Amino acid sequence: MPTRGDRHLRAMQLAKQLVALGARLKTIHLITGIPPRQVQSLFFPDAHTIPRGRALIRPSGTTAPTSSCGPTPAPLAPGTASCATRGLAAGEALVFAYRAYQAATLPPYRISLDRAFNLVSYIDGIWLASAPTMSVLTCPGCGCEFIAAVGTVTHRGEPCPFCKLLERFHLDHRIQASYPARPALDKTERQLGMLALFHKLGPGAEGDSPSE
Repeated sequence: MPTRGDRHLRAMQLAKQLVALGARLKTIHLITGIPPRQVQSLFFPDAHTIPRGRALIRPSGTTAPTSSCGPTPAPLAPGTASCATRGLAAGEALVFAYRAYQAATLPPYRISLDRAFNLVSYIDGIWLASAPTMSVLTCPGCGCEFIAAVGTVTHRGEPCPFCKLLERFHLDHRIQASYPARPALDKTERQLGMLALFHKLGPGAEGDSPSE
């Protein structure tokens, strides 16, 4: 059974990874339980280096913003769920899934770690939410996974956000800059790729980033 010291060390290691991915103090606090002032003193001795910006946290009792629905790049949200089934805690699963998202797209990344945290909160009903208000659906047409409000039903022939992106890919340079062109993978190959990436980026791997 993990001791209190083990849990504290694990929280510190997770906080370090979140800092490296650009998470804000409040996000790190909610995921790890470490007080914001302690996070600042340990990882941001220079207050000017603290990530700034509009908070994504919404008051309790409100629903998730509809702007969260749509083409969130896989394997961000689905990857978080698959990691949880492998025994990772929610925060560790978020870190893994966000790194997988970075590996699947090109910088500058359109979704920040804080935005990913926001999405996962409303999908899993944790951190910012008391119950799930969003879900991950699979398009019956292209097979891509996307995020929509809980209760949304997919219909064959109705394009999902990724179907629309695929239609515009060869015409929109902004989309091409964010999503590198690559051959389509069948489901088995994609699962094997996710498994290999899990071993590379998981808690037992050396280094704190995919490049290490």
